[in-house]
Amino acid sequence: MGTPLDSREAQTGEVIDRLYEQYPDPTISLEFSNRLELLVAVVLSAQCTDERVNEVTADLFEKYESAADYADASEEQLADDIYGITFHNSKAGYLQGIGEILVNEHGGEVPDTMADLTDLPGVGRKTANVVLQHGHDLTEGIVVDTHVQRLSRRLGLTDEESPENIEQALMDLVPEADWKEFTHLLISHGRETCTARNPDCADCVLEDVCPSSKEDHDVDLASGEAW
Repeated sequence: MGTPLDSREAQTGEVIDRLYEQYPDPTISLEFSNRLELLVAVVLSAQCTDERVNEVTADLFEKYESAADYADASEEQLADDIYGITFHNSKAGYLQGIGEILVNEHGGEVPDTMADLTDLPGVGRKTANVVLQHGHDLTEGIVVDTHVQRLSRRLGLTDEESPENIEQALMDLVPEADWKEFTHLLISHGRETCTARNPDCADCVLEDVCPSSKEDHDVDLASGEAW
């Protein structure tokens, strides 16, 4: 088991520094060309891989170019067009509802406030944060997806369990200048090394400071200390 640093602030700083070295250009993996496409892609990505979303939206974005296109479509047609996405029936309803609200309340444009975004069907703080950061270049919080939720707890950065409480805890620890990239650092590490079921602790750049590491350390029997 690794040994975390003396404080969560120091632990967080060490994690960020090492992951920046490991992943120097962290960024979003969803493919989009405008704010509406970004919003749709993030809604579809809930409990679905980004790779699968990108496959589906390649055709979807050619057919639906405006908020009005989503508003005018039937849920059944939308469900067919996003078939293969997890919970495609529910998400079809979200997209149709999003289209209607954007047309009726925002002139067909994607709003730029947390309150307006989270009023949209299927949009919580995670989705809203992504849209604000990558669509409007506004950073109001930290995106907490399943990777961030898992790794922040494994690394001892927080004991919180709900995404909302984890986000607040991380906002208190992570420098605001790193909020946007922090998510992508943990996502990259969660995909490549610290996976949900079989984390590769042996090849992890954070192994020696991770309280959840499963690696054995040799022990100096005289001192009782690992070396």
